[in-house]
Amino acid sequence: MMKTNIDFSSKFFKANLISILFFTMSVLLIFFKGLNFGIDFKGGTLIELRSESKNVNISEIRSSLNSLNLGDVNVKEFGNKGDYLIKVEQKEQNNSELIPQIKKTLTSNLNSEINFRRVENVGPKVSAELLQSGIIAISLSLLAMLFYIWIRFEWQFSIGSIVALFHDIIITIGIFSILSLEINLSIIAAVLTIVGYSMNDTVVIYDRIRENLNKHTRLNITETSNLSINETLSRTVITSITTLLALFSIYILGGEILRGFSFAMILGVLIGTYSSIFVAAPVLKFLKVSSKTLEKKEEKIVP
Repeated sequence: MMKTNIDFSSKFFKANLISILFFTMSVLLIFFKGLNFGIDFKGGTLIELRSESKNVNISEIRSSLNSLNLGDVNVKEFGNKGDYLIKVEQKEQNNSELIPQIKKTLTSNLNSEINFRRVENVGPKVSAELLQSGIIAISLSLLAMLFYIWIRFEWQFSIGSIVALFHDIIITIGIFSILSLEINLSIIAAVLTIVGYSMNDTVVIYDRIRENLNKHTRLNITETSNLSINETLSRTVITSITTLLALFSIYILGGEILRGFSFAMILGVLIGTYSSIFVAAPVLKFLKVSSKTLEKKEEKIVP
């Protein structure tokens, strides 16, 4: 295991300014620019098609669909040459009638055999319920993490971990907003995974900080945090690198369906590793945690 003696504490202030800047920008983007919700959350029809002719282009497909007056239509290349993903705005028209009509129109206008490889339809009521369930899932996971840290450590540690988690989630979603990347159920799953990963990384550092507060009572929280981060740095780096290797493999080789999920996870691992060092630890300094803080809790536990 490598031994380091990096002065992380001297970089806390600048890192916190950067975090506040990115966090604020992400919040503004989410509220004013909004998020690009997928079919899962706003309802509609998703069609993955393959054209036998490789000469078909997106503009031809879009023109053919516009002639059907389907409302908002989004077309993009999806995977291999000749594969496209079509998203159609939710309409009152029966899906059993809509799909054959689209296929007939495309086949006729494009002079090519069209194969529908995947068709998904989500109604507005179901999509609203899915969005609500996603928000509830994330909120409950954060509350569960808050309760876990509160029981295992002191309340100051609990606040630090939740601040770091909010930091990770909001900035990740903010990046999705500025890049107009689609938010669907797989992204919600990625966010929930990010919560667990970030919390695990934070708990490792917090556990070492608490241990060193008891062991080195003469050190203040800044010195203790610096010592603890250096002692756990090799574990943090190795875990992050091995996780990123797997995620980059999924991103490159997993195809379009897994690209959004893997990209969200990559962001989460990078931001989560950063926040466990430069967000979670400085919160303890702000809340003036010391060895006396731990002694007070032990006094309350002893009858």
